Amino acid sequence: MQKRNNLLKVIQADDPMARDNLTIVVEFILLGFSDLPNLQGFLFAVFFIIYISILIGNGLLIIITKIDPSLQTPMYFFLGNFSFLEICYTSVTLPRMLADLWTQKRTISFLQCAVQTCSLYILGVAECLLLAVMAYDRYVAICKPLYYPLIMNRRICIQLVVVSWIFGVPVLVEETYQIFCLNFCGPNKLNHIFCDAPPLLELACGDTYKREISVHVAALAFVIIPFLLILTSYVKIIITILRLPSTSGRSKAFSTCSSHLIVVSLFYGSGSIVYLRPKSHHSTGSVKVFALFYTTVIPMFNPFIYSLRNKDVIAALRKLCPK
Repeated sequence: MQKRNNLLKVIQADDPMARDNLTIVVEFILLGFSDLPNLQGFLFAVFFIIYISILIGNGLLIIITKIDPSLQTPMYFFLGNFSFLEICYTSVTLPRMLADLWTQKRTISFLQCAVQTCSLYILGVAECLLLAVMAYDRYVAICKPLYYPLIMNRRICIQLVVVSWIFGVPVLVEETYQIFCLNFCGPNKLNHIFCDAPPLLELACGDTYKREISVHVAALAFVIIPFLLILTSYVKIIITILRLPSTSGRSKAFSTCSSHLIVVSLFYGSGSIVYLRPKSHHSTGSVKVFALFYTTVIPMFNPFIYSLRNKDVIAALRKLCPK
């Protein structure tokens, strides 16, 4: 009985009419990869290596964009901020996941779950907006090169980054508050790798339809609108590139956008599968895989995508890490 109490940690509601039938969950259990008991050590090693790779790779990009004189341009200013954002984004989920794999405890308090959910959403929206800002930067550079220094001056760049970070905070804090104000009076096992709205809503008691609609509306607003801005920017960029007279000019112009396009495709592709597809098509296994993809795998590959396809970044890394 004591073990069950320690595991579930639920308390009876104060309402005397519902005391016999209703309990309030004060702690959740993140099931994660508990269905793979023989692979816990292996998974810990894999995710530990991934996390270290994310810290080192994105950390190097931050350093070289700050200290290398040839990278003191708006494009690399945004790239440095994007790398810092990726480190923050993965640090919301990966350390907790590693701790769960190491200790096999898997419990997370109600407050910690709320903080993790809110932080994940704020940083995810910031990433969507920053990707849109980076696309706009490429649009101005290619479509309006003569006005580029004027439009993308230092003050504007800083303002765009600040807006990307804080724009969605009030709405997302309110959304998170509304989710955790629901009654969680039954099972407290989240069949996911981190706290997220879809599995939380499945555990909530009563009618959650309005809250599900609210989550989808917020996702559409903060995900689709930046995506449309990115799409519009690249349509105009492609039209401009195709009008360039020389093949070498077209190749050079496209090379400056290809890395960003790859990252946008991977991030939006995996995120859309998790949040925007119909609930009837959800598979727990596939949701976990795609959630891992956009919260872990993409941040690990971002430094490689941006460095291997960018001669300026490669040159700066060689200067920073000589033979």
